[in-house]
Amino acid sequence: MAEEINFYNAGAALNDVDTLNVDALRLLYRLECSGEDFYNGVADRIGDERAAELLRQNGREEMSHANRLRRAIVIKLGHDYEPADEDLVRFPAPLPDEITVDLLPLIVQGELDGDAGYQRWADHEPDPEVERLLRLNGREETVHAERVDQVIAILNGATGESP
Repeated sequence: MAEEINFYNAGAALNDVDTLNVDALRLLYRLECSGEDFYNGVADRIGDERAAELLRQNGREEMSHANRLRRAIVIKLGHDYEPADEDLVRFPAPLPDEITVDLLPLIVQGELDGDAGYQRWADHEPDPEVERLLRLNGREETVHAERVDQVIAILNGATGESP
């Protein structure tokens, strides 16, 4: 039986891709849209409103990443592009019922890996505007990691543990 494609393995499928063609950009577009759902799901389960707002901010910015990728697709195609129905279907992001602080370093690492991936793709991108969009998305992935580090600090402060 084939494994269901979800947020996690869709992202992993891009790990070995060095050059983003239109199909890879469409997958990445869908993944970034799904990132909004992922962050909202984590925020809903975190149990601290200050921490949840930081996570929701990351989710909103994931949609900004998707919009930049849509612009990159337009550039690659050379004409306007509206996402196809299948591009609008978000990947499920299974989460535990409760999010604890020990899960958050994995999210930090995922965001840092996301920045590295975007920089690798930008390094192989011949179009300067697409390269710029990819680098901008990558830098913001590191900002997301920093926000999740802030969430860790908030939660450790709430529990009295040291970060």
